[in-house]
Amino acid sequence: MASDPTSAFAPRGSTADIEHGQAFMPKFDKDGLIPAIVTDATDGTVLMFAWMNAEALALSVETGVAHFYSRSRGKLWRKGEESGNLLRLTELRTDCDQDVVWLRAHVEGAHVACHTGARSCFYRRIPLGAGQSVPLPLQPAED
Repeated sequence: MASDPTSAFAPRGSTADIEHGQAFMPKFDKDGLIPAIVTDATDGTVLMFAWMNAEALALSVETGVAHFYSRSRGKLWRKGEESGNLLRLTELRTDCDQDVVWLRAHVEGAHVACHTGARSCFYRRIPLGAGQSVPLPLQPAED
């Protein structure tokens, strides 16, 4: 990887360039981060949401393995480095504004993406029409 991870990306251009151009011009927020949504490449299940900085995004593109930036730890991490549940990327997309990325991936190891051991980090649901219950209840999500 280049010493400057942002060198892999084109500078932000005009709205037309961003929305219809052929160059990847990711928009990082004021903290240098971009949201990343991860789905299962086989069945489309939403697996997780995380943040990437320029280095994590560049490493993910370069290696084909998902890397993220941990805001709580303040450092780069390769998903599955400790658990063995690596996220092997099959596709990386961006939205119309290039301010979000979508990673389609196969989960290696035990095939779970969440640190809790659940397949997806979205393993609970908030019932709709729960009324004025305080706190709002959480229920197991059924796949």
